[in-house]
Amino acid sequence: MNVPTTLFLIDDHTLLRRGLVALLSQQPDLRVVGEAGDAAEALRLLPALRPDVILLDNHLPGVRGVDAIADLREASQGSRVLMLTVSEDGQDLAAALRNGAQGYLLKTIDGDLLAQAIRRAARGEPVVSPEMMGKLVAAFQSQGAPTPEPLPEEEEPASVLSPREEDVLREIARGLSNKEIARALDIAETTVKIHVQHILRKLGLSSRVQAAVYASDRHRLTE
Repeated sequence: MNVPTTLFLIDDHTLLRRGLVALLSQQPDLRVVGEAGDAAEALRLLPALRPDVILLDNHLPGVRGVDAIADLREASQGSRVLMLTVSEDGQDLAAALRNGAQGYLLKTIDGDLLAQAIRRAARGEPVVSPEMMGKLVAAFQSQGAPTPEPLPEEEEPASVLSPREEDVLREIARGLSNKEIARALDIAETTVKIHVQHILRKLGLSSRVQAAVYASDRHRLTE
């Protein structure tokens, strides 16, 4: 029997936490092991629990969620921090990823998609709500953070990447996992992994998030 992925919820709205517990309890492979209404309470509880994933709201009493990420990760080493918030601010998104969050999701997310995102975060995959990708690009650019540089005209991705790699890159920008990309393109998941490795190498990128940002930025510039 598979060991369930353990979760810890941090949100100052008790009713929302109750709803999340009820929602996630419907997933046999996910188990909520603790919850807190603020970061200080979470820091007291986490060392004894060490959950796989910490679901963290941004608007908390005392300290913003994005500013508490480093302390939470130190208190519960090995845990992935996944933001679940109403904030659609691109600066919050960029700060969360810069501070070590595994992903950033909006509270409008569908329950099944939330469960999928939690599983992906637990595996170490970055997850970002697709509607936030454009804001992620803008936030990086406004902060002068290192974003993928456009290739010279003669080396545009259309010529650098194969048609199938372009397909995979497009699905990465949509926020799909390797398994979901394999299903969408009707290819093996191992083939997707190889394509992702080639895409990162060819474009000089270091992560799927950077690839998604690159694809979203390129799409915006060609609109």
